[in-house]
Amino acid sequence: MRATLETLAAAALVGVVQGALRLVGLAGLLALSTPLSLAPWTVVTSVYAHGSVGHLLANGLALLLVGPLVERRTTRLRFHAFVVTTGAVAGIAQVMLGGLIGPPTAVLGLSGAVFALGGYLLAGNVVTATLFDRLRLPPRAQFALFGLAAVALTVTTAAPGVALIAHAVGAFCGLLSGRAGLLDVR
Repeated sequence: MRATLETLAAAALVGVVQGALRLVGLAGLLALSTPLSLAPWTVVTSVYAHGSVGHLLANGLALLLVGPLVERRTTRLRFHAFVVTTGAVAGIAQVMLGGLIGPPTAVLGLSGAVFALGGYLLAGNVVTATLFDRLRLPPRAQFALFGLAAVALTVTTAAPGVALIAHAVGAFCGLLSGRAGLLDVR
């Protein structure tokens, strides 16, 4: 539970920094947007930054549900690296692909990483591993199945203003990582 709480503490600290930046008119300084080269630090800061206290609380609650379960299987360093990496990949996908299908937007939050942690749990457990081993699905079929599962998970969170691409990419990354046992140390 330690790494999960550290992640929440980092998000809360970034929230305090966001509040201070908002006071001086620099509220968007930590948000990820295109072009990425303009503010490269936002690839990481956007994972921990949130649009509001409610946004942080929602992501924090979801993190508290899945984080400790993934933590039991890995090290603190791997956990944090997974959160940052999957959160960053999900955020980059959101701003790059989202800009192709609509107006460019900025992205904030842990939800891409939380979806990745949830996907890891879904695909990396004994029941799922046994099922896949018995079905003997070829890698392409598993890949397609994970894509469908990521879309299904994402649809459950569909609402205006929600980073659906980030959710889907996070879930997909987590599903692939869970199937591969990327974080498992035992």
